[in-house]
Amino acid sequence: MGKIIRDESTASAYWAAVNTFCSLKDVHVIADAPVGCYNLVGVAVMDYTDAVPYLENFTPTSLTEKEIASSGSSEIVSATIEKLREPGKQLILVSSAESEMIGSDHEGMLKMKYPDIRFFPSNSLGQNEWQGRDRALQWLFEQFDDGKTASVKPGTVSIIGPTYGCFNSPSDLFEIKRLIEGAGGSVHHIYPFESSLHDISELKNSDVIVLLYHEFGHTLAESLGRPVLQASFGIEETKEFILGLGTLLHTEEKASLFLKHEKQTTLKPLWDLWRGPQAEWFPTIRFGVAASKTYARGLEKFLGTEMGMQCLFSFDSSEADNTVVRNEIQQKQPQFLFGRIVDKICLAELDAKTRFVPAGFPGPIVRRALGTPFMGHSGAIYLIQEIVNALYDMLFNFLPINSRSSVQQDSGARITWSSEANAVLNEIVRKAPFISQISFGRELKKKAELFARKQGRETITPDILQMLN
Repeated sequence: MGKIIRDESTASAYWAAVNTFCSLKDVHVIADAPVGCYNLVGVAVMDYTDAVPYLENFTPTSLTEKEIASSGSSEIVSATIEKLREPGKQLILVSSAESEMIGSDHEGMLKMKYPDIRFFPSNSLGQNEWQGRDRALQWLFEQFDDGKTASVKPGTVSIIGPTYGCFNSPSDLFEIKRLIEGAGGSVHHIYPFESSLHDISELKNSDVIVLLYHEFGHTLAESLGRPVLQASFGIEETKEFILGLGTLLHTEEKASLFLKHEKQTTLKPLWDLWRGPQAEWFPTIRFGVAASKTYARGLEKFLGTEMGMQCLFSFDSSEADNTVVRNEIQQKQPQFLFGRIVDKICLAELDAKTRFVPAGFPGPIVRRALGTPFMGHSGAIYLIQEIVNALYDMLFNFLPINSRSSVQQDSGARITWSSEANAVLNEIVRKAPFISQISFGRELKKKAELFARKQGRETITPDILQMLN
């Protein structure tokens, strides 16, 4: 029996196809899907996140019980095509899980009646979102490449990967473009975010290919026969990215000068923080990650390996069992958790003092500004800045502020602590984030003594702490 994953956070390959194809300017996607089945892609996601904008180039066939139970979907697909056909618009028909279950295969029908329209079987039941994106990117290139021999344009760099539904994509893309240009490259093509069908062939003419994500895009990148670099995360990877790109483009001198300039400008805040008193906090910070593979890997390497913080766990959300993630959060109590809305809900249920940092979908979060990257040098500064600011917030929240509404509890008789209870208290406090341990311990002692008085007890024993915890 195969491994069971509870509440997998990635969507199906149907979502992947919609998120990929709708990124193209001159494509209109027809989803062969039942009434309401397209809502998650076409409506709900847009209501709760900016991962997918309003999709004007997306139309469902709205299958009913009639098509699913008896006649099949060919007739309603034809009717939808007739409504949408117009010059200059490429229609792509995509299957859904429901149309696949009733065996809808429109390849033959399209060849006979609409030879200019392509059919993409999404394999919604067999592949997840990242597998689907990888296949969709490759399929698009195979379908719409001009078939000519590649004519490489020296110094050009194309980026594969930015599609709808990828967390923080605008900021990360902006940073990688900045690094490419700084290293002496000319950004040639952004596929498919800034693409149209007529310029897909330009990918093969690029001098170098950059993959934005680890999750998908490799199949197409490798088939192009051009050198491939992975977009960078953190300081060391970004250094290697800049110098490696300079070598491939024969712009070594410009890349070296750019790297030197980066250290004096973009990276300067990091050195300032490292030399300041904040640096003493870094080794005490304990964090966890539940995000896409690119972010899980990148955060663990940058914050854990490079900055010396303690990475308690790092889960690729496409493979993680959310029950396991929840148990890790409960048992290890990270000071920071980079994750999704499911992880934020978990923190709320556990009443954890962890600081949540949005780092993945699903989640109600807007990430359209270009100043919130996680990748590259700018991403390194943004992450450290946010962590240090959060630490300052924590310190503020633990200040013994007096307010008019504060009412001192009558202390009454003195409460004593057994040695066993003190040992349990110390063990509980030790698990709390370092920077808040003193305040956390003080508050826990107050709660325990108040609880003991209400119970009419004069001594704190381990059972009282266990009930409170």
